This record gives sequence, structure tokens and C-alpha cells, in this order.
Amino acid sequence: MASSRVGQPLSRREFNAASVSALFVGMTVWMSGCGNDSGGSPASPTSGSGTGAGDKSGTVSANHGHVATVTSAAVQAGGAVTLNIRGSADHDHTVALSQAEVGQIAANARVSKTSSSDAGHDHTVTFN
Repeated sequence: MASSRVGQPLSRREFNAASVSALFVGMTVWMSGCGNDSGGSPASPTSGSGTGAGDKSGTVSANHGHVATVTSAAVQAGGAVTLNIRGSADHDHTVALSQAEVGQIAANARVSKTSSSDAGHDHTVTFN
């Protein structure tokens, strides 16, 4: 049975549980699109740092609106992540990064992964 604890301090267990929950929420990986649907050339792939301090963006091959960014929170947490790199494209792709690969990205080592095959094609995403 849950009780109301408004105004009362959290126990150590409650604090730890809330901290872990906040960490997982902070590990959400945000994708931003860079292409357009105007019939012109798609925007160039991005590389280097992401939009936030410590974010890591990957270069997406044959790009048409996909951009993959691992947030600094995910880099610092060092766990495995699965990125959805849809961006402004009209279809999804995912890129699975293992714990070891996230660690390599954090250390600025080059990591290349092939995305899932969707809409009849895939992409290579390269970090660093």
C-alpha cells in the first residue's frame, strides 16, 4: 500500500530507487533529423559532438534525414543502448551499441555499426 510522503524526507532506499529511475530517463537517446522533403539534396551527415556538452553524434552513411546521437548521460552511464535514428526520414532504423562500444565511444575510439535494415536498406553509423 502506498502512502503519501509529501514534505517528508526520502529514505536511502527510496532515494537510490529514484536516482536509478532518473538515470534511465536521462539515458533516453534523442535523435534529430537533418534532411528535408523538398526534393533537394539531403543535408550532410553530422559528426563530432552532438548538441549537448558531452553528446556523441555519429556519421550516417547514405544519409537522408537520419542522425544518431548518444547523449552524454548514456555515455557516462556506460551501458548498452539501442538508438532509433529515424530523425526526419519517413522510416525507422535502429543501431544497437554494446556496453563495450559505448565505452569506446566515450574514449573517442572509432566505432562503426550497421543499422537495422528497414525500407529495403541499411546505413553504417560511425562514431568518432
